[in-house]
Amino acid sequence: MQAQQFPLTWPDTMPRAKTKADSRFKTQLSAALKNVRSSLMLFAQDTGKQVESLTISSNVTLGVERPSDTGVAVWFVWDGMQVCIAVDRYAKVEDNLQAIHHIVEARRTEMRHGGLHIVRATFRGFTALPAPNRRSWREVLEIVTSGPVTAENIDAAYRRVAKKCHPDVPGGSHDAMSALNSAKSQALKEIGE
Repeated sequence: MQAQQFPLTWPDTMPRAKTKADSRFKTQLSAALKNVRSSLMLFAQDTGKQVESLTISSNVTLGVERPSDTGVAVWFVWDGMQVCIAVDRYAKVEDNLQAIHHIVEARRTEMRHGGLHIVRATFRGFTALPAPNRRSWREVLEIVTSGPVTAENIDAAYRRVAKKCHPDVPGGSHDAMSALNSAKSQALKEIGE
């Protein structure tokens, strides 16, 4: 699975928030985006290490600024590490983005007071990119909606796709069925089932 801007690419290693909190941020979406980009640029300057391959992933699209899933994941490469900072704690996309800005600013503080080795240790906890070419559970289950799904939606999608990938049907295989089983487990885990 490669990180993409839309729909939201969430790292497998990070759980999703079950409830949303209110924030005290007063930042608009465009300002929050600017803050994240600016803090990453300053972080790169502070550490002397480039921030590359930046992807800000969310369910915001042209015409949909208020998606039902407000999570944001910022993916990038720094110092040879593929990193993801993902936040879905707040009910607004801009608040989750602003939280990511503050997380990056905290890494800048670590750099000033603790040094590069402290920041590297912290970012090891954010290394979350799955293996290249791995598809998201939504892709495997062929769920095209970007919003929340239910256990019933997941079960129905699983049964529909299993008819095509089961090893006993033409074109099916054990690998395809294994990927489907894994996708169903990930999907149910993500929604808290």
